[in-house]
Amino acid sequence: MGKPTETIRPNGNGSSEELARIAIDRGGTFTDAICSRAGKEDIVVKLLSVDPQNYKDAPTEAIRRILSQLEPDSEPIPKDQPLSLDMIESIRMGTTVSTNALLERRGERCALITSKGWGDVLLIGMQVAGKDRATSAFRGGFRGVRLVGKDRADHPARPDIFDLSIHKLEFLYDEVVEIDERITPLQSLVMPRLPVPEKDSSIITETTTGETIRILQRPDTKKVSEQLDELWSKGIKSVAVAFVHSYLWGEHEELVAKIAKEKGFEVSVSSKLQPMIKLVSRANSSIADAYLTPVTRRYIESFGSGFEGGIEAFGNKLLFMQSDGGLCKWNNFSGLRAILSGPAGGVVGYSKTCYDPERGQPLIAVDMGGTSTDVSRYAGKLEHVFETTTAEVIIQAPQLDINTVAAGGGSRLFYKHGLFVVGPESATAHPGPACYRKGGPLAVTDANLILGRLLPEHFPKIFGPNEDEGLDIEASKSLFDQLANQINAGKSDKLSVEEVAAGFIRVANETMCRPIRTLTEARGFECASHHLVMFGGAGGQHGCSIATTLGIKRIIIPRLSSLLSAHGMALADVVREMTEPAAFTLTGNRDNEKISSRMTELVKKAEQDLSSQGFPAERIQSETYLNCRYHGSSTQLMIEKPDDGDYEKKFFDDHKREFGFNLSGRDILVDDIRVRAVGKSLSREVRSPYKDFEEMEKRKYDESKFEDKQVYFDGGKGWMKTKVVPLKDLKDGDQVRGPAIIFDNTQTILVEPTHLATSLPEHVVIDLVEEKVVEQKVDLKDYDHVDPVQLSVYGHRLMGIAEQMGDILRKISISINIKERLDYSCAIFSSDGGLVANAPHIPCHLGAMSHAVRHQARIHGNTLQEGDVLLSNHPAAGGSHLPDLTVIMPAFHEGKIIFWTAARAIRAGSMPPFSKELWEEGAQVKSFKLVKAGKFDEEGIVKIMSEDPAQYPGCSGTRTLSDNLSDLHAQVAACHRGVVLIKTLVEEQSLEVVQYYMNAIMLTAERAVRDLLKHVNRKFGGKPLEAVDWLDDGTELRLKITIDEDKGDAVFDFTGTSAQVYGNLNTPTAILYSAIIYVLRSLIVSDLPLNQGCLSPIKVIVPPESLLAPSEDVAVCAGNVESSQRVTDVIFKAFQACAGSQGGCNNLTFGVGEREVDGKKVPGFGYYETIAGGAGAGPDWDGQSCVHVHMTNTAIGDVEMTERIYPVIIHRFSRRHNTGGEGRHRGGDGCIRDVEFTTDLDVAILSQRRVIPPYGMAGGDPGQVGRNEWWRKRKDKEGYAVINLGGSNQASMKAGDRIVINTPGGGGYGVPGTTDDRLDDDTYKRTVVAPVRAAGSLAALKAAAFSN
Repeated sequence: MGKPTETIRPNGNGSSEELARIAIDRGGTFTDAICSRAGKEDIVVKLLSVDPQNYKDAPTEAIRRILSQLEPDSEPIPKDQPLSLDMIESIRMGTTVSTNALLERRGERCALITSKGWGDVLLIGMQVAGKDRATSAFRGGFRGVRLVGKDRADHPARPDIFDLSIHKLEFLYDEVVEIDERITPLQSLVMPRLPVPEKDSSIITETTTGETIRILQRPDTKKVSEQLDELWSKGIKSVAVAFVHSYLWGEHEELVAKIAKEKGFEVSVSSKLQPMIKLVSRANSSIADAYLTPVTRRYIESFGSGFEGGIEAFGNKLLFMQSDGGLCKWNNFSGLRAILSGPAGGVVGYSKTCYDPERGQPLIAVDMGGTSTDVSRYAGKLEHVFETTTAEVIIQAPQLDINTVAAGGGSRLFYKHGLFVVGPESATAHPGPACYRKGGPLAVTDANLILGRLLPEHFPKIFGPNEDEGLDIEASKSLFDQLANQINAGKSDKLSVEEVAAGFIRVANETMCRPIRTLTEARGFECASHHLVMFGGAGGQHGCSIATTLGIKRIIIPRLSSLLSAHGMALADVVREMTEPAAFTLTGNRDNEKISSRMTELVKKAEQDLSSQGFPAERIQSETYLNCRYHGSSTQLMIEKPDDGDYEKKFFDDHKREFGFNLSGRDILVDDIRVRAVGKSLSREVRSPYKDFEEMEKRKYDESKFEDKQVYFDGGKGWMKTKVVPLKDLKDGDQVRGPAIIFDNTQTILVEPTHLATSLPEHVVIDLVEEKVVEQKVDLKDYDHVDPVQLSVYGHRLMGIAEQMGDILRKISISINIKERLDYSCAIFSSDGGLVANAPHIPCHLGAMSHAVRHQARIHGNTLQEGDVLLSNHPAAGGSHLPDLTVIMPAFHEGKIIFWTAARAIRAGSMPPFSKELWEEGAQVKSFKLVKAGKFDEEGIVKIMSEDPAQYPGCSGTRTLSDNLSDLHAQVAACHRGVVLIKTLVEEQSLEVVQYYMNAIMLTAERAVRDLLKHVNRKFGGKPLEAVDWLDDGTELRLKITIDEDKGDAVFDFTGTSAQVYGNLNTPTAILYSAIIYVLRSLIVSDLPLNQGCLSPIKVIVPPESLLAPSEDVAVCAGNVESSQRVTDVIFKAFQACAGSQGGCNNLTFGVGEREVDGKKVPGFGYYETIAGGAGAGPDWDGQSCVHVHMTNTAIGDVEMTERIYPVIIHRFSRRHNTGGEGRHRGGDGCIRDVEFTTDLDVAILSQRRVIPPYGMAGGDPGQVGRNEWWRKRKDKEGYAVINLGGSNQASMKAGDRIVINTPGGGGYGVPGTTDDRLDDDTYKRTVVAPVRAAGSLAALKAAAFSN
């Protein structure tokens, strides 16, 4: 275990080696505690975190048991006796109190106080999909999470783009108060610099960044006091204050906070908590702090009450682990920084015990517990993220980059649509898996148990109603018998229960490996170049399989693997993080002196805080960072201070390594200065597993001493005689060849037959010594008896290829649209162009890309060679609109095309709001060989992008040619990556097997759609489904769906739809297929692979030269963003699935061209955003308010970023109350967005549903139409003249003018007080999945990927 030495000295004084140093991890299921004393054996305690019949608080009970064991003859301390601190040197603790309060919505009642016009800032948020609930796992289970109904606040995230009900958790706050106050930057970045007015009391120059601001409205203290009194009368005692731009100047926040504190409120002030730009993030964080910190403080006080003298008696003895991996004193511990308190201990633990800085071997770690599986990476430095989303709440605070990827041993097992599915639902801690004796469902733990991979005789007897029984293997077997019967129904080749269980383990491992690949590959790291650290109670059972799947040759398991989080607390340092906003420029290192001065001040503050806790100067180290980005980009990069002080070079080096490129001619801006001051703990020495392995004399263990057990292994091995080896009986250097199970009181390690385990003093190292060979016996013609396990695994593998293509594209692209908005899709296709796997980035790309690939396959046939790459964007060639460029690459095998890969991404421009002809919308490419035999045709593409469009009157070529070329290179690289991965898979498994499972996966999707269509046909008595709707100009959309109930086929007949229009609302037929596949996928409530099979039962009839099949030369750019939404609504209307949604994107653009100012040419700029609205209600849900719907999910810029960059003041972005249609379930409300222009600009709006309202369904009322208003400032008197702009218009607006956009509400569903006997609840209802606890960079990437 290594030699223990002293840790932080209590109160700064000396330390006795006899005193106990206690580290505790209070997890959701178990609480682990380790007590260390110099020269004595550690005391380990493991107990249930919640056991009210035996103790009130698990950590206090753990300490009581430890103190009772300090001396051999010690008497047990009575449970009701306060504990003495005399024998305790320090207590270090990680706790899930804040995590569980956030996940379960059990925090303090609180209120949000914000600027006038921004009371709905957290309702609307960024109006995009939040994917933090990609899995269901978290410690402590999913208890009491309430879903937002119409009587609760709506939430900004659209958690699942296929979930029509858009289920969300309720808000953290009960009340919102808007204070009539406002500030804004005087200078916008895109405008020439303005002189600072003199003797103007509204101008403030002394701000945190040095930027000048203008005070638009000061708060009225009397009115503020009255508003706070009203809050107090409602029982609110905790408030969060978050004003617009308070990160620049926080005096208004401080004024309100002062008044609130005088009245007795607990106050969280956003500019004090984390003074960084972005109101949405700061407001979320401050309300999370107001919601969680009172709960955390009550817990700390309750914990302290179990000790003599209460909490104040601890002084510096009690430290808590923060989410950033550093400890802090108990009175500095806040709920905001406690979300990952427990998991952070595990990361610190493996980083200190498993990483060897001399060798520099990077590590991937998997912390697999009973209710969650967390993944992280370590390569010499703790990796942090600074903004994450947990339980649909944005947390803006430093956190370790930890990602929850699965539900651990509690991941539930399902058989759906012929596929083995693991998670994301969790059995949670209560009731737990079936074997826990509480009537729980089948889970991964049950599969391991019946395969012999767990040792029930060595498990603690803590299960059953009275928590005094062992694991129940019979309960697991009974449920597996039932599941096996379901799987084998109608099949001649039947799977045994063991084959079913082993299949689920394989799928579970593959499910975990997919996000691990993404986490590493997205940052340019190969999985196979890492070693794998497994810890947590369930980690040892899966290590060999996960490593094999990832191509990793070595696994490291700490001996304290199931206690590693607690061990990490013992090894951790005390940390003080401080961040301040900045506005410096790194270009040419011009602001280095200013940066150095600010940094010195911040370091001094942080180090003084640690000194006050008793740390001597020689044990304090400070790390300093700058949060930087290129001008015009919002992709930030945190760089550490370089030794030579050359920040510019450091940024260039780091940016090149992280993203693969640098930009010339752009300034490098500094947004924040960060200091991380570390008080080094003198903790125990640790041993390197690498050094021990090299130096240790290795020998085969004496297997004759140990018992055998039958354990089931897949790959044709079946039941195998397996050694069961107590870890304590292995000597250092003993080597155990698999199959074997190594165990101790807290963990079970499975050594597979292909691996060799070596026992070391503080680790078990497992190496791959024999490649695993899996024989595939496949009848390539039998699609009725497909191996469901292999089918599920191949589904993950093929989808993983599409995801890795997307990772490459995002990493090495340059443009903001691709890199930051992630407006792209990557997919793989069969040899005939059918969609095989498409990561669901953008709904309007889902079915359209296969049309582009098939078009190229028809044109080129077999004339292509390896190294050829094609480019297309033309609507007649399967394009959606001209800005979307599709790069297509064939994959060859033995001279024949076996697959295609494609990457579709948007480029800037080419969206004129009033185009009439296609040539007005930019470069047109039906088919161009972008790469010929490996050579990129730059000359040809330059002609297409720059020269050809300029031949038309009033048109010009691309303004961003270099960026376009770089992005095309990135698309080619993404396609090439897909081809390489496809070839690797074919080499591993053979072409015939890969294509067999590809076809089987398509057939699975096809059968699911046919089942859906048959079900719908029965529900509606075999009658055709018909719908009609109109665009605002009267253009008709008509659909009739006829279903063959015997076959499950359907004809989607759009006959009667109006002719194409003289405008840009025409919709390419490829988009129509995207709408159909999106609707079908949304109606199938369980997860299903997205592929061509979804469309196989569908025949589409479209009149030629109609709105949905326009001729080659008409304009189409608005068809992609507006008509596509209306087509989707018509299809849903035919299925009577839900009421109409807002039916468009509310496209707002403003800008100005190049002009001359004071004799100098000033470049122009343009801005584009889409605005959310109301969603339609359904049979058992209210429509959500202020969300994007269906075919788009676009992020909107934060008000602080937008006002800092552009010459605008956004006075209001709020819910448009009572605009959703009435019904048994109400439609969602639209939004109001009020934008003032501070200089003369050209402004345009493109929108629908300003005349024809979103329809109601089943007797529900329609939603209200939208309205666009120009508030023209009067010249001769105060106020504005209000002008109705209609649905689409453009105007030259003057400084002081405003555009006010009122977006439509969603339709209502049903007549109030009635039921709908035509539709049962399960038809369109989706499973609600619990949110995850750790949402690091992987979740952020997924969230962006769902935001087009």
